[in-house]
Amino acid sequence: MNLGILVSGRGSNLQAIIEAIQKGILRNRIALVISDKEGAQAIERCEKYRLAHRVIKREDFKKKEDFELALAGALREAGVELVVLAGFMRVLSPLFLQSFPMKVINIHPSLTPAFRGLRAQGQALEYGARITGCTVHFVTEELDNGPVIAQACVPVLPEDSEETLSQRILEHEHRILPQVIKWISEGRLRVEGRKVWVEGARYGTLPFNPDLEDF
Repeated sequence: MNLGILVSGRGSNLQAIIEAIQKGILRNRIALVISDKEGAQAIERCEKYRLAHRVIKREDFKKKEDFELALAGALREAGVELVVLAGFMRVLSPLFLQSFPMKVINIHPSLTPAFRGLRAQGQALEYGARITGCTVHFVTEELDNGPVIAQACVPVLPEDSEETLSQRILEHEHRILPQVIKWISEGRLRVEGRKVWVEGARYGTLPFNPDLEDF
């Protein structure tokens, strides 16, 4: 399955996908990486690994619709079958989503539906949450509220700052995002309303080990 990855910043989740492919955990091909920001560190990663990449900036278009049509057109032209939002800091409209129905996934640094939107880690700290984490979900019209595919829990420690909590959550993001891509590529997901089931997954077992083939 050809992947199209949308990024805005460092691209650490992009790096996790690259490494999973290199290890043979994923048998996917990264067909195209698109950044909406020039100079993003993710672009440097693309150049290092010789990945096809483009910069498509919202500011270059008068309308959001034209920006999203350009994104969708570039992805389709590259033969993308699954779109992965890996730190892409823009909300996509139904216009884009209808080009890839139930083929757009996002990684969000909270246990949705809690703490949606920006600064999810800071929201968790301010709320006094004792547990937070990260979620991979299908992207729908409602922000950070699509059907949940996988989640990982992270304790909030008394001494945590937004930075330290973000870093611990990020380690789990790097584990579960490649796992979800693997499941989707193998055709193992079944979606019933808001519920997503994974055929063959051993629910309730130890956390995912990125050096193993599966749960």
